[in-house]
Amino acid sequence: MSTFTLENLINRVSIIMLLAFMLSRLGLFRKLVSKKEISLGDKVILSLIFGIFGIIGTYSGIHIQGAIANSRVIGVFVGGLLGGPFVGILSGIIAGGHRYLIDIGGFTAVACAVSTISEGILAGMLKRRMERSSHRFTIALLAGFAAEIMQMGIILLLAKPYESALELVDIIGIPMILANGIGIAVFIAIVDSVLHGMEKEASYQAQLALRIANDSTFFREGFDNETATATAKVIKEMTNVAAVAFTDREKIIAHVGEGEDHHKPGLGVMTELTKYALNSDTYTIANTRDSISCSHRSCKLKSAIIVPIKQEGNVIGTLKLYKTQEKAITMVETELAIGLAQLFSTQLELSRIDQQKELLARSELKALQAQINPHFLFNAINTIVSYTRTQPENARRLLQHLGDFFRSNLQELANEVPLEKEIEHIVSYVEIEKARFGDKLRINYDIDEDVDCNIPPLLLQPLVENAIKHGVLNKLEGGRVDISAHSTPGGTEIIIEDDGVGIPEETLTNLLSDCSQRDCIGLRNVNERLISIYGQDHALNIQSQVNKGTRISMLIPTGKRTVAA
Repeated sequence: MSTFTLENLINRVSIIMLLAFMLSRLGLFRKLVSKKEISLGDKVILSLIFGIFGIIGTYSGIHIQGAIANSRVIGVFVGGLLGGPFVGILSGIIAGGHRYLIDIGGFTAVACAVSTISEGILAGMLKRRMERSSHRFTIALLAGFAAEIMQMGIILLLAKPYESALELVDIIGIPMILANGIGIAVFIAIVDSVLHGMEKEASYQAQLALRIANDSTFFREGFDNETATATAKVIKEMTNVAAVAFTDREKIIAHVGEGEDHHKPGLGVMTELTKYALNSDTYTIANTRDSISCSHRSCKLKSAIIVPIKQEGNVIGTLKLYKTQEKAITMVETELAIGLAQLFSTQLELSRIDQQKELLARSELKALQAQINPHFLFNAINTIVSYTRTQPENARRLLQHLGDFFRSNLQELANEVPLEKEIEHIVSYVEIEKARFGDKLRINYDIDEDVDCNIPPLLLQPLVENAIKHGVLNKLEGGRVDISAHSTPGGTEIIIEDDGVGIPEETLTNLLSDCSQRDCIGLRNVNERLISIYGQDHALNIQSQVNKGTRISMLIPTGKRTVAA
């Protein structure tokens, strides 16, 4: 009889396992069991699900000597292991209460009801241990055996007469302990496989989103037809969706894939769901062709996920992923679209920051342009006036240099200029200063012929001016300034060196970090620009000795920029 009971119980347990597998395919169940923290409503739903499993286990049981050999414990116990004490108790009350109500006054009605609730409580108490353990199958198996042993004990305690209870336990005890214990463990294994599959899906989504984001940084350049189309092509190539589209708040700005012959950029936003996503900051899903609202009769697009894209907290457009089957948008596409929209929103925020950095950099350059020392201008004019009668040719030459100097300072500045242009600017400045100071000022140029270098504009003139004004001209006999540029494996090294009065060691130490004097503002400005453009490794290198001179060098790397100049 025991062998027969075991075989039949296994058959009944198999039915429960089949139902468990089918349940695991449902999105609601997958969502519920995957939550780290579940709400009271979720717990009630889980209790109902597992309570119904317990009821099915009762009805699929085998009638033996006025009792039922059944698999009711599987649903209740698994519910407790997954949902905790609340789910275990409530599902136990549902399944146990049902068992009592269908056999009021029956030989084992009370014992079965009590044991079912007790097993739910036991499972709920084991939930945390299950979560912490890497041997969930083993724990579920042993716990299932223990639960059924407890049930047999409760039957012996509560079922009357005792002799009948003992005979019943002798028949169904071992079969139910083995079958239901294994059934509980297998059910947990099914749930774990669901969770593992969901983790793999999430990992795939994350990897895919990162690959797409890595290959589609176009939105760093802004949100327009060109960048949106390029991004849509990348998404279409890397996913199995039928079409990808972007809209701004009023119109389509890109559509790649199925339907691109009539879903053309420039057309207004037609779908009410798109308008809803734009106005509510919430993603929507279109499950039918009608909900897409395409008037083109041959359009094959029948479902879509529509996700808002934001900048500065405001919705500026949407991302749409289309498929050609109705109700075909899966959880994978949904999570992918949401993740991509968040990444693109981040790219647009970075684009805005880049624009602000560039505007700030240009503002700083404009400030440099405006910082023309009025004393230099007055002195230059006075010098030229003094030459007009005695040396008119020199006066004309100096006027030309002054004009070139101011033209370089006041023209619209690019991010970079060739080094030779910057040298020309320095030459104009130096020629005016040499006219004033004559033999006290000597300038040497040593620029390698193979130097091919672009640098930020107005970078070198402040350094040359500093060398002249605060270096050589503070010596009675004057001095020399050497301007050189040489190609190196790391880029182009530019050196401004003088044999002037030098810089005291205590001043040199904090010259660039703590500049409170007007005399070093130019040095600090140049240094900060170099760091912001090329990085900390390319800051100014200043070496100086009192009464011997100062050497300032910089390395301009080839083809490396971190931010706009």
